[in-house]
Amino acid sequence: MQELNKDKQQGSEGGVSSEFITPTGFLLKFRMLLIVLVHILVFTLSLMLSFLLAYNMRFEREWLVGKYPLLLLFFVIIKLIIFGLFRQYRGWWRYVGISEITEILRAALVSTVVILVLWYAIVLQIGVVRRYLEAVAGIAQSVFLLDMALTFLLLAGVRMAVRLYFEEFRTVESGRLKRFLIVGAGDAGEALLREIHRMPVSEYDVIGFIDDEPAKQKIKIHGIPVLGIVEQLSQVCREQNIEEIAIAMPSATHQQLRRVIQVCEGTKIRFRTVPSLADIASGKFRVSQIRNVDINDLLGREAIELDLDLIETFLKDKTILVTGAGGSIGSEMCRQICQFEPALLLLIEQAENPLFYIERELNSKFGDIPIKAVICDIADKERVEGIFRKYKPQVVIHAAAHKHVPLMELNPGEAVKNNTLGTRIVADAADRFGSSNFVMISTDKAVNPTSIMGSTKRIAEMYIQDLNKTSDTYFVTVRFGNVLGSEGSVVPIFKKQIAEGGPVTVTHPEMKRYFMTIPEASQLVLQAATMGKGGEIFVLDMGEPVKIVDLARELITLSGFRPGEDIEVLYTGIRPGEKLFEELSIKGEDMQLTRHPKISIWENIPAVREELYAGIEELAELAKSGEYKRIVEKVKELVPEYRGEN
Repeated sequence: MQELNKDKQQGSEGGVSSEFITPTGFLLKFRMLLIVLVHILVFTLSLMLSFLLAYNMRFEREWLVGKYPLLLLFFVIIKLIIFGLFRQYRGWWRYVGISEITEILRAALVSTVVILVLWYAIVLQIGVVRRYLEAVAGIAQSVFLLDMALTFLLLAGVRMAVRLYFEEFRTVESGRLKRFLIVGAGDAGEALLREIHRMPVSEYDVIGFIDDEPAKQKIKIHGIPVLGIVEQLSQVCREQNIEEIAIAMPSATHQQLRRVIQVCEGTKIRFRTVPSLADIASGKFRVSQIRNVDINDLLGREAIELDLDLIETFLKDKTILVTGAGGSIGSEMCRQICQFEPALLLLIEQAENPLFYIERELNSKFGDIPIKAVICDIADKERVEGIFRKYKPQVVIHAAAHKHVPLMELNPGEAVKNNTLGTRIVADAADRFGSSNFVMISTDKAVNPTSIMGSTKRIAEMYIQDLNKTSDTYFVTVRFGNVLGSEGSVVPIFKKQIAEGGPVTVTHPEMKRYFMTIPEASQLVLQAATMGKGGEIFVLDMGEPVKIVDLARELITLSGFRPGEDIEVLYTGIRPGEKLFEELSIKGEDMQLTRHPKISIWENIPAVREELYAGIEELAELAKSGEYKRIVEKVKELVPEYRGEN
């Protein structure tokens, strides 16, 4: 197609367009006419063969000169009309399949019925030409039936020949073919194999299929054998020298995908996967549009159900303010919010580059949404109040925070300033200037915290929960664990280490974390926000915790390397403030269920306001000095469950 377009632009000498010169251009220009001519040729040949079969394969003057020409004219006219009504001149023959073959059969059957009806009920009754037709009235009825069968077989054969030409003979090999294995011998696997055969430039040599279904073992699909089950995948890959695997299971769960990757650990293989069933069904993607398997495919979860009407009511035509708008969660919150058409979206961010990029992205994707980028340090009270005074946001999504645990252990004063005092400043501004809703995004590290970061977030939770008692603003908190791909998280760090050749560093072999995709976390935050009546601490269902070392090994495997051989896994020891596992569950005596299965409310005993406020003031003074021991002592007074070490 690129060559064709180039030829069209350049033309040729003498003013004749090159689309008439190149074979491809000529075929495309007169495609409809050529298809009609092919049909006429097939109709002519099928009728000729029908007479031959009916007359014992002998050319006789009786039918060749008298009966055949008259009947041919009648057949061709009727068939051209009927096949046209069945849209047989518009198909793309290189992609012919069962549905197209079925349509040919239907058209052949209908045209034969019409021919028989017209021939016996009308043509033989026309008196003017009757004496000429009496000579051919004795045509054997088998000719009609043979013609129908041969028309179908010849047309189907021509189309299949065109497809065979493009799939087998016109394919150009691009160097050495990659040895390819398809996991999943179902409809998606079969469709992928067909798409690979149709590629104009061949890249893959499909060696076989893998499927767990017993009935499919040792069978062949388009000549390609099923070589075994998933548990035998590693062995098959070694025996067959497989270089790439395509997981053709669009409806597979994340656990099933992980199983495939884990079975292949220790093999140097590139993993690909097909689009989801929803994307294939919608026509957004074809089966052949395979992509690399990503860690999100392994750790993500099933699509969540949201009450979109409730979220729309919460956000539509309102002024929304998002703090930390340039961060991983904050930026995704902005993307989700824009889909519900706010009257104005305020992006509050201290770092100018992330703010620049998210503003640019949102303006590009949501050009109709008014967006205002504001550089602001949430610890600057006057600046924050000035923004609230000017724009009077109705909904505040507070995502700004220092989240890096070891760094906050080294800089405890900054954790206090940003996570606790910054939250207090923004919350007070929301209360003072009449915001209707305030949503604070918290962390699983605030549960029985062992770090300065977690404890400062816990104190912030306590503050806005208390402020809700006397405010007209509805203050709620939403807790969740790690998000995949966020800045500073293990996934991008591991990817960088793998790209550099290793080693991949893991703190402890038993270290576990909860993971959620950024879009899922953001959607659930909005859903929880619509459910809040004020003062709740919502906890999101994070699923099952994942061992960090398993995550590291799977990333190494996905990158085409062997854990422990090509890329080493190195244990470095638990860092300051870290836990072996986070405590985050939506079930238990202290958890209250909500109408959404992935959201619960943590029930706790609120702090005494006077003691809390006085403690925060003292903590604010200590933050100026940054003295770790004194800050830890005060944190322990405010958060009795804090288990940090001096």
